[in-house]
Amino acid sequence: MIKVRKAVLNDIDRVYELVNQYAGEELLLPRTRDSLIINIQSIFVAEEAGEVLGVASLAILGQDLAEIRSLAVDKKAQGRGIGKILVEKIIEETKKLGIPKLISLTYQVVFFEKCGFTVINKEEMPQKVWTDCIHCPKFPACDEIAMAISL
Repeated sequence: MIKVRKAVLNDIDRVYELVNQYAGEELLLPRTRDSLIINIQSIFVAEEAGEVLGVASLAILGQDLAEIRSLAVDKKAQGRGIGKILVEKIIEETKKLGIPKLISLTYQVVFFEKCGFTVINKEEMPQKVWTDCIHCPKFPACDEIAMAISL
C-alpha cells in the first residue's frame, strides 16, 4: 500500500537520486542535496514497505500561486498511480494554505490533464518567470508546457 508523507532527512539521498535521475534525462531541473535539505518542509514522498518510490514538492510563488516541482516516480514503480497520488497530495496542501492556483511546468501534458490541469500561457504566471525561470539554463527558450489548476 502506498503511503504519502512529508519527507524527513533520512529520505534526502533517495529523493536526490530520484529527482536527479530525471534531471539527467533533462525532464526535471537538477536539485542539490543542500537545496533539498533547505526545502525539506515542502517535500512529500510516496513509500511502500519503507521504500521511497516517488517524490513531489510544493513551492509557494506568491499569495495566489504555487507550483508543483520535482515530481518523480521510480521507473520500476511507474503505472501504479503513484504520480497521481503525489499530485493529489500537493493539491490538498495547496488548498489548505488557501492558495487558489497551482501550476506545473512539464513535458507530461497528458498526465497533468488527467489530474485536472489545463495548458496555460507562461505569461499568466509572471511570479514564476521572474522568480525562477530567469535563472534557469533554458531561459528564455524554455520548451516546457505551462499548466495550471484552479482550486
